Amino acid sequence: MKITPKFSNESSREYAYRIIRNNIIDLDIKPGSMISEQEVAQELNVSRTPVHEALLELSRSKIVDILPQRGCSVSRIDLELVEEAVFARRTIECAVIEEACKMATEQDLMEMRDNIRLQDFYLASKTMEKIMELDNKFHESLYRISNKMQCYYMVQLMNVHFDRLRSMSLHSVKEIKIVDDHRAMMQAMIDKDSSLAKTLLEKHLSRLHVDVEEIKKHYPEYFPE
Repeated sequence: MKITPKFSNESSREYAYRIIRNNIIDLDIKPGSMISEQEVAQELNVSRTPVHEALLELSRSKIVDILPQRGCSVSRIDLELVEEAVFARRTIECAVIEEACKMATEQDLMEMRDNIRLQDFYLASKTMEKIMELDNKFHESLYRISNKMQCYYMVQLMNVHFDRLRSMSLHSVKEIKIVDDHRAMMQAMIDKDSSLAKTLLEKHLSRLHVDVEEIKKHYPEYFPE
């Protein structure tokens, strides 16, 4: 399991939740793997209680299964849950990007340009983990610009299954269009064309529906038989 430092404003539960969630999304913890509360607590240098609470929260998202007397197991990808997550995200984020088109400042757009320049750099070097991180920051910026961060946190709770597919897509799909999609969305925001921005976002979020079969070929163990 990859461990990163605890943020100064994080509780132990939030820290345990973030580390476990990120390791599942980044494919470092595979489906069927057992997660030991005691081992995670020792690795993170926290007590078992916040780890237990983090696993309970993850179980509500159905990314892990609590097995009585056995521990906690990482679940396989349920495509119905992915579909529901995409539906929620598309519904909310399309409204969010329309608001962002109206509210984005020059500073906001400059930061988005910087984000996309970094995406180009890491795409050229095939550093896919950084692409995923910058992709997340790009979309988070839409919620921040439109002052809808509570919507962002709600979407994040549902998005964990979709995020695993996104991570797999970056490693298995040959033609990666994420950066081009983001560049087009940013240009629509510069032009204050909210209708086009919404259309581009819908297309962007629908790409994985095309890629699922290709992903399954590379990661069959992640899906129910």
